[in-house]
Amino acid sequence: MAHHIIIMLAAGIGIPVLAALNAALGRFIGSPAVAAAVLFVVAFICAAAVALVTHPQAVTKLASAPKHLFLAGTLVAFYVLSITWIAPTMGVGNAVFFVLLGQLISAAAIDHFGLFGAQQATLSSTRAAGIALMALGVFVTQKA
Repeated sequence: MAHHIIIMLAAGIGIPVLAALNAALGRFIGSPAVAAAVLFVVAFICAAAVALVTHPQAVTKLASAPKHLFLAGTLVAFYVLSITWIAPTMGVGNAVFFVLLGQLISAAAIDHFGLFGAQQATLSSTRAAGIALMALGVFVTQKA
């Protein structure tokens, strides 16, 4: 379990870094869309290499997977395109603040209803207060 926490913490650290790097690339080349496309090419190469090394047989199951599950790629594209376009004008911290706020709301709904096969965790008043406190904490860090 501890290694899962470390991996997710590293992923969380990486999101603002990704936003700053890709926004800078978009500014440098003059196109957030091209910067996003480059990011996806690099990400595809990395993910494909890991997939082929760890689970090459999984590729054969793709054709039978429910098609709505592929929409996740659209959401990743939306995130990368929007953060690459907006971070240079709004600032990485402010942009990521709203991403985090959206993640808190979405994660609470997914867990509460057990959507997409997620483990169900009812949104109790204590949990809602904790999420609100987290959102407030992120807000305060952006105002300070």
